[in-house]
Amino acid sequence: MTQTEKLLRDLIALPSVNPAFLAAGHPHAGEGRVAEYLAAAAARAGLDVDWQEAAPGRPNLIARLTPAGKIKQRILLAPHMDTVPPFSGGQFMPQTRRGRIYGRGACDTKGSVAAMLTALALTARRGPRPPSTEIIFAGLVDEENAQAGSRALAASGLRADLAVVGEPTGLRLVTAHKGSLWLRLATRGKAAHGSCPSLGKNAVHEMSRIVDLLETQYARQLRRRRHPLLGTATVSVGSIHGGAQANIVPASCEAWADRRTLPGETDQSVLRELKTLLRRHGLRAALESGKSAACPPLATDPRLPLVRTFLRAAGQRKPAGVNYFCDAAVLAGSGMASVVFGPGDIAQAHTADEWVASSSLEGAVRLLLKFFQALPS
Repeated sequence: MTQTEKLLRDLIALPSVNPAFLAAGHPHAGEGRVAEYLAAAAARAGLDVDWQEAAPGRPNLIARLTPAGKIKQRILLAPHMDTVPPFSGGQFMPQTRRGRIYGRGACDTKGSVAAMLTALALTARRGPRPPSTEIIFAGLVDEENAQAGSRALAASGLRADLAVVGEPTGLRLVTAHKGSLWLRLATRGKAAHGSCPSLGKNAVHEMSRIVDLLETQYARQLRRRRHPLLGTATVSVGSIHGGAQANIVPASCEAWADRRTLPGETDQSVLRELKTLLRRHGLRAALESGKSAACPPLATDPRLPLVRTFLRAAGQRKPAGVNYFCDAAVLAGSGMASVVFGPGDIAQAHTADEWVASSSLEGAVRLLLKFFQALPS
C-alpha cells in the first residue's frame, strides 16, 4: 500500500459529513476529525500549519510550504474536506478491490486531499523545493452546501497566482465550469370546494403550465447557447409542491428548478430572462434565487503562464470543462486565477459505491510533483 493510499483510507474512515445534511449533534457531522488528522500529518512533514475560521467550530486547515528563496509567487491547493452523507455506515470502512479504493469521499474529494497533501509532503521532505514559489494547502469546509470555506478564504485577503481546486476531473486540468442557480417559483390561486372548482383558481394548474414551458420551449432555447468547453446551459425542474387535499382547489404551489449557467450569464440576467418569458406567455409566478450566495460559472484564461505550465506537466494540449459547480469560481471571484484538478470521475461522486482508482490517485501525485518541479525560479 502506498503512502497516498494509506492516507486516503485513513481519511475515509474519519466521517466528515457536512452538518447541513444531518441532525444537530450527529456524531458524523463536521470536518474536525479530518482536519486534525491532516494538521498532524502536515506538521510531521515540516509544513507550517495554521487555522482559519470559516464557520462556527469549522475552520479551514492551512498548511504552507515555504520556498528555498524569496517568495515571488504563490500556488494554492484547495480540496474540500466535507462529504455528503453515506448510504450506509459501511461507506466509512474503506475497501480496496481490483485497484479501486471504495468509501464515502473516495473521489469527492478525499482523493484530491490525499494526493495534494502527499505531493506537498514529499516536496517538503525530499525536495527540491520550488525556488521562489510558496505552496499552500487549504483543506476547505462546507463545499457541499454553501461554500463557507472557500468564501471565508476568498474574503481573508489571502491571494495566490494560481488556485488548484481539488475535484474529480480524471486528471484533466479544467479551466471552466458551469454556474449553479436554484430558482424558487411560487404561484397563487384561490381556494374553493372541489365540488365547484369554477369558484376557485388552481395554482397547481398554473404551475404545471410554467413547468411545461421551462422543460420544453425554454430548454430548447438554452440548447442554442453553447460554450466551447461546457456545452449548453440547462434547466431542470426538480420539485413541485401544492395543495392540501384532493377536494380543495389549491391556492398555492411552489416549484424549484436547477439552472446551470455559462460564462457571461449572471443570476440577475437569468431572472430577468425568465420573468420576460413568463410575461410573454401570460403566466404569473413569484420568482427568486433560492441560494443565499451566488454560484457563478468559472472561465479562466488558459493562456496564463502558470496554467500553461500545468498543462505541459499534465501532457494536456487543451484545457477541459466540467458541468458541475465547485469552489473554483468562488476563489476566482476574489481575483485568484483558478483551475480544477484531481483524481477520480465525477460519475462516482455521491454514489452508494463511491470509489477512486489507485492508478488515478498516484497519477495525481506524479502530475503535481511534475508541476512543482516546473515552476519558474
